[in-house]
Amino acid sequence: MYHLGIVLGSSLLVVLFFVSHYSNPTILSTEHPSHASAAISRCLQLRAQAGPPQNFRQRLQSDRFEAGTNPVLIRNAKIWTGARNGTQVIKGDILLDKGLIKSIGHLHDARIQAYGKDLIVVDAKGAWVTPGIVDTHSHLGDASSPALDGAEDDNSLKATIQPWLRSLDGLNTHDDAYQLSIAGGVTTSLVLPGSANAIGGQAFVIKLRETAEKSPSSMLLEPPYHINESFPNPNLPPRWRHMKHACGENPSDVYKDTRMDTIWAFRQAYNTAKQIKERQDEYCARALSNDWENLSDFPEVLQWEALVDVLRGRVKASSNVNIHCYEAVDLDGLVRLSNEFQFSIAAFHHASEAYLVPNLLKQAYGEPPAIALFATNARYKREAYRASEFAPRLLAQQGLTVLMKSDHPVLNSRYLLYEAQQAYFYGFPENLAIASVTSNSAEVMGMGHRIGYVKEGYDADLVVWDSHPLALGATPMQVFIDGIPQLESPYAVVKPDSFQNSPRVPNFDDEAQKAITYEGLPPLVPKKSPLNTTVIFKNVRTIHQFNEGVVEQIDMPQGEAIFATVVTRNGSIICYGSEEKCSASTLQEPNASVIDLDGGSISPGLVSFGSPLGLQSIDQEPSTNDGNVYDPLRQYIPDILGGDSAIIRAIDGLQYGTRDALLAYRSGVTLAVTAPSHRRFFSGLGAAFSLGASHKLEDGAVVQEITAMHISIRHFSKPSVSTQIAVLRRLLLGPSDGATGSWFNEVKSGKIPLVVEAHSADIIATLIVLKKEVEAETRKEIRLTISGGAEAHLLAKELGEANIGVILNPLRPFPYVWEDRRILPGPPISNNSAIMELISNNVVVGIGCEEIWSARNLPFDLGWAAIESGGRISKEAAIAIGSANVLKLLGVHIEDTKIDLVATRGGDLLNFESKVAAILSRRQQATHLFTD
Repeated sequence: MYHLGIVLGSSLLVVLFFVSHYSNPTILSTEHPSHASAAISRCLQLRAQAGPPQNFRQRLQSDRFEAGTNPVLIRNAKIWTGARNGTQVIKGDILLDKGLIKSIGHLHDARIQAYGKDLIVVDAKGAWVTPGIVDTHSHLGDASSPALDGAEDDNSLKATIQPWLRSLDGLNTHDDAYQLSIAGGVTTSLVLPGSANAIGGQAFVIKLRETAEKSPSSMLLEPPYHINESFPNPNLPPRWRHMKHACGENPSDVYKDTRMDTIWAFRQAYNTAKQIKERQDEYCARALSNDWENLSDFPEVLQWEALVDVLRGRVKASSNVNIHCYEAVDLDGLVRLSNEFQFSIAAFHHASEAYLVPNLLKQAYGEPPAIALFATNARYKREAYRASEFAPRLLAQQGLTVLMKSDHPVLNSRYLLYEAQQAYFYGFPENLAIASVTSNSAEVMGMGHRIGYVKEGYDADLVVWDSHPLALGATPMQVFIDGIPQLESPYAVVKPDSFQNSPRVPNFDDEAQKAITYEGLPPLVPKKSPLNTTVIFKNVRTIHQFNEGVVEQIDMPQGEAIFATVVTRNGSIICYGSEEKCSASTLQEPNASVIDLDGGSISPGLVSFGSPLGLQSIDQEPSTNDGNVYDPLRQYIPDILGGDSAIIRAIDGLQYGTRDALLAYRSGVTLAVTAPSHRRFFSGLGAAFSLGASHKLEDGAVVQEITAMHISIRHFSKPSVSTQIAVLRRLLLGPSDGATGSWFNEVKSGKIPLVVEAHSADIIATLIVLKKEVEAETRKEIRLTISGGAEAHLLAKELGEANIGVILNPLRPFPYVWEDRRILPGPPISNNSAIMELISNNVVVGIGCEEIWSARNLPFDLGWAAIESGGRISKEAAIAIGSANVLKLLGVHIEDTKIDLVATRGGDLLNFESKVAAILSRRQQATHLFTD
């Protein structure tokens, strides 16, 4: 009804205009052209600002209300409302009806009884309730999952300037990721075109739930009226539009342009739009002054109308205009462009160097743009090399709005909240961290009048969480979109009461300051204690060590204090227990370093595998990487290399001291196992190395030169899966030719493992059969490990019986491609996660890292897995999954006494409370210190 009111009101304005300007009947009949009424309406509409109508708050029913939806009463909730800059938390009830939040607080019984039996009552039992998660940068539906050629609609490669394109026109309603993202609490996403183009086109806000109509258009939230008309009815109130821009490497790489070319393309496009706008303004100046001589139809150019609307302030670019830009040079270019053509920038996305140039951002035309960031995803290309985990806090300190985004499917938007959690871990304030994926995201995309808050009259988009939203592993128990519950029979993990509290996080003030001082590249090499120096750790709560390859907690002597003192020398523990007990172990040595762990722990270092860590510095810069091996199934291999029987060793291409290696080391990941980089079937021989070493010749730098044989069997299209299996069968059962044959003999004899990257359950089943076939013929057991394993859970029983281990990579699965589609998503969709399904069937499980930047997050991954298991994965088992199990499955043999130990302050290695203080490297006979 409020739309009807606006239409009638606008029509009345036109009537009044004519009455006031054309009161002379003679003038009306002789000088007023037939198109004048439409032209006047159009000109008056140009003055209207985008946004909700004034009577929006009077609505009694949402425009997205689905008939038959029951009212819902959520009782006993702890509500993060989004009000007061995200600091308001109230306890009470929430009433949902007609797709809206009708009431918050404690409702009178009479009002509740009025709903009768239709009312659904949900007892939150004190659980946290927040607005639905709002993703301000997504490609859901346009880059749908699983990825198939027939549904790849996020980028057009026709030209670098295309403001006329619309992401709506490629929105696939059958994307498997919708329900997965809802299971992470995401209710609304801004679906942007890709970043191949300088101007990629118009973006649209969607709600993720399936509608009765089941069409893309029915998913839209406040769609601009342009979706059904070239030039919509001027009597309708303008709604916010959204457009995607991109600068820097992406458009340069796609179109072989320089940054100069891209900025010139922008200026040409905006100049074209400006000229059209000026013609329109001149037209309207004459029309509104009753000057109709030689004045024909209103000047419109369909191809450019959206960019003209940018200049009129009606388009939220990349959210007014949303702009994909990383570096200072690109940010500067777009800030200057915004001032030259006077348009506002809603948000810079990615913006890896924004925290280094906050004053530049404040010079943008209009209000300073928001900054939409990843938490730790960085260094994958040159323009992301200076990205910092401290950027959210640093930008917030400058008064700039920070948003966390997924760029789905770059990051699975199901875990967008995890981005906010990581930002919080590194010092982003609690209220702003939650707001960065709710209220602030909604405001920046122009939807803060109806989503992003828990307020009366707002859309009934809510999430009921099983723990504090910023607690690691926080998972929805129910998600409401437009008042409709989205999770059918959700599975909830029972968590300790402490998980309802705001998580305690470490202090990173010094590190954040160094990020500024060193312009994003602070020194990462740890300080090494001199040989024979004693390092004493006080207030140690727990100690875990390897015992014959098994992670065990050391029992403190009875009668000892709760917190122990640990004395170390040359990376080895020489005493632990009470301070009195260890006094004889040079506790009073004058040159000893003393570190207070404040209830922290000492535990084995973790092991990274699955990414080219140690072979790569910047993924998209070939000169910084080892490169990919030749594949005998796809190309000719030079005779000088050995022809088809050649084999490559990862050890020969290792790079030490990369930033991702050192960041992982500082996070407690002390060792990596890496296989030669490859794109198809054949990889080569893996190597194990220390992430804290400076070069290969340093003591302890090489842990094991050769670990396992690595191949991949996937649906590459060429060669076929059956061809790949045939090659593997021949390598295992056929003649042993050259270096490849020699090393496959080692596999057949059980001396080294065969590690096969495989995701499809069908391929994994074939590998189980092949293993049995080989063992029957050779009468020896081969050591087979599956890496990847997206569908391995479907064969958990068979894998356990066949003694085949699995390294899940990624740990939290996603249907990236067709062979990944049958994932086990875990709570709240399924009771078991993939890791629990495998462990329950006696499969030895490890976890991997997909990309080199994510190795540093391995402690969080393990902690999350343990939390999600509901106590079924013990602390010792969780540490083993990230250390002992990985070493075993990859064929790495290290004496228990040579395993690195990690000392953490404030908690153990696997939770948000701790921070790595030191690493005891017994191989290098040193303790590496991360404290001043």
